[in-house]
Amino acid sequence: MDTSGVLGLVVTDRRGLITGWSPGAERLLGHTAGEAVGQPAAELLGLEGSEGSEGSEGSEERHRALPVRHKDGSLLTLPVSSYPLADGVAESETGPGSILVVGPQPTGFALREREALTTWILEASPMALTVYDTDLRCVWQSDRMRRLSGLSDEERRGRRVTDVLVGPDAAEWEERIRRALLTGEEQVAEIKGRVSAVSPSRVFGVSATPLRDARGQALGVCTTVTDVTRASRDRERLALLNDASVRVGSTLDVTRTGQELTEVVVPRFADFARVDLLEVLLRGDEPAPGPIAGAVRLRRIAELNLFEGVLEAQTTAGDFDVYLANSPAALCLASGRSTMYRTEDPVIQAWIAESPARRANVARLGGHSWLLVPVRARGTTLGVVMFCRTLETPEPFDPDDLALAEDLVARAAVCLDNARRFTRERTAALALQRSLLPQRLPHQSAVQVASCYLPASPSIGVGGDWYDVIRLSGERVALVVGDVVGHGIHAAAAMGRLRTAVRTLADIDPTPDELLTRLDDLVIQLSAESGDDRDDDPAADIGATCLYAVYDPVSRRCSLARAGHPAPVLVAPDGAAGFLDVPAGPPLGLGGVPFESVEMTLPPGSLLALYTDGLVESRQRDLDAGLKVLLTALTVPADSLGDLCDHVVRTALPDGPADDAALLLVRTRALDRQRVAAWDVMADAAAVSRVRSESVRRMVSWGLEEAAFVTELVVSELVTNAIRYGEPPIQLRLIHDDVLTCEVSDASSTAPHMRRARVFDEGGRGLLLVAQLTQRWGTRQTSTGKTIWCEQSLPTEMGSVGPESVEAA
Repeated sequence: MDTSGVLGLVVTDRRGLITGWSPGAERLLGHTAGEAVGQPAAELLGLEGSEGSEGSEGSEERHRALPVRHKDGSLLTLPVSSYPLADGVAESETGPGSILVVGPQPTGFALREREALTTWILEASPMALTVYDTDLRCVWQSDRMRRLSGLSDEERRGRRVTDVLVGPDAAEWEERIRRALLTGEEQVAEIKGRVSAVSPSRVFGVSATPLRDARGQALGVCTTVTDVTRASRDRERLALLNDASVRVGSTLDVTRTGQELTEVVVPRFADFARVDLLEVLLRGDEPAPGPIAGAVRLRRIAELNLFEGVLEAQTTAGDFDVYLANSPAALCLASGRSTMYRTEDPVIQAWIAESPARRANVARLGGHSWLLVPVRARGTTLGVVMFCRTLETPEPFDPDDLALAEDLVARAAVCLDNARRFTRERTAALALQRSLLPQRLPHQSAVQVASCYLPASPSIGVGGDWYDVIRLSGERVALVVGDVVGHGIHAAAAMGRLRTAVRTLADIDPTPDELLTRLDDLVIQLSAESGDDRDDDPAADIGATCLYAVYDPVSRRCSLARAGHPAPVLVAPDGAAGFLDVPAGPPLGLGGVPFESVEMTLPPGSLLALYTDGLVESRQRDLDAGLKVLLTALTVPADSLGDLCDHVVRTALPDGPADDAALLLVRTRALDRQRVAAWDVMADAAAVSRVRSESVRRMVSWGLEEAAFVTELVVSELVTNAIRYGEPPIQLRLIHDDVLTCEVSDASSTAPHMRRARVFDEGGRGLLLVAQLTQRWGTRQTSTGKTIWCEQSLPTEMGSVGPESVEAA
């Protein structure tokens, strides 16, 4: 091969590595550009140890005749000239290097051919280059820029950036090129656009560097353009996946989780997104595993679209929709695989034609590309997610978009399944808790009551708050509010056990402090039974607070005791409000510290408010502030006790409860003294006849003639037993309310027991007779002895108590 007159050009970087290899160098030395680029120049050309091998590092021109190795191993003695490059020309990651000219060079080559060398280097650059004049019009473009723009030099010359680049970033980039020209500062940016109206949108990494002459006069601007579409899309997808992992599933609410998914993907990934879930799932049932074939009924939990630059959350979210077997959603659920469609596909066309409203909506948005992805988690199909691109995003979905959509939905599916499972468990726990609370408060002549229970926020779980109203003997009433420490199903179960225990203890009618003492012992026993070798069991330790009060409408006396519970509020009939000074006592379960009761007289019409700490405590305010809000809210006039209860809850918890909250409002009443009759009885058998006659006369005066015979027998038996086995003083009391109560009190603390008398026994039949003739009977200890009581039901027309029998405020 004749190589005479052939000139080889080799570009090296600062380290001496080859970065450019001209066709002349290939003809002269045999190596192709692919073989030479990246290799050490001195090693490839056989220049090690020879003078000029350091030419790539020198700062001056060098001209030598050196032996240069050919690819076939032969040595050719050729002229070699080294020209150092200034910063910014053929610059690599390691800095500027040199140009080696191999071959015979004409005289004056360095002066005449430097511009040609520079042009060759620019043409060989891996970046697309464009040079603009001071009017920002193109005067030159590299070959790579020609291929990128698709425009020849004649078509490109004299045109501005905005004449070539289509997109919102074009004008801004041209302004930054102008800034580089005026300020001399390099501009670097990443822009999005198309180089023609029909080409796809792409992302470019661009820079603009001013060109100046030796005097510093501006000659123009050189711009570089690199297609970074793939890298940019990869970054956007990673950012979208990361955003989805943070934002989707922030709550354990199925609907909110679906909404979060649509908010993440619109408009960054799609212009329309809809999440449809199986109806069976939202009922709390377990969906069937595997794909679902045939027509399916789905419930829309979230839908968001972009129209004319505005996000629209559809008001149809929450509606049910039936998807026929040939619809895109049904086909997706049947196959269990994601699907990509265009609007002109027959499946989409048939589905759109099914509904005029759907057809109008697609036409309005201009949807052209669709993705349907099944929502599957832990082997269970939950529903389907639909994505659509409209006129807002001309580019259709591609396989990479389908893979990204599957990743997004897979992450959301786990969150949706977690929310579904939590909702099901929370619903079951709430059902258990509500079943353990009073379903309907009993009617009481002694008090008027209203109550409210609010479960904790889903993030905390159900708690153990409870309240109760228990009817006691003598028309008295017990009022209870309690709070089990902790949350979850264990707290609800513990609450049910304690509420049952309180009702059982109340049946034997102890004083409030005695009841709390026995309840404290029970909590300690339960904790001991649950905590043996089970330190990791959340149910091992049971702790609770409780307030127990007993109100007597006859004496208007109220006795209260509390175990670590907030003090109740008393609102007097004149509107004065304050917290009752009841000794706090320790919480239940500590043991060793006695409880104390206080007793006070309440005027008729007084309002007692018993509550749990969830009503007054929150993270947004301290306890004192919550108590002040409660005190103020209780003094607001209301049409009814129920309305006042609602007002207090709205005022104290405007944003809903963070913890369980219970409120029990009690308006006290006083029984008409004309409905109460009492006699002191001498400890003499002859006194039985007198009190029996007096009781019959009182029954007649009350209009209870039909019940007089039974009452006479009961009075006779109870008074006789008190005279025979009790100790004076003895008192008989009859109370006429919804039932007729007969009470006999004496100073003995020995309680009688009912037993079945044998044939020849002279006694033992009295209490049995009383139990047979009345509906309830019992005994309670008092501070002076005991009281045996029984209740006798009355016909409705005889036993009804009207307003005149109750003294109210």
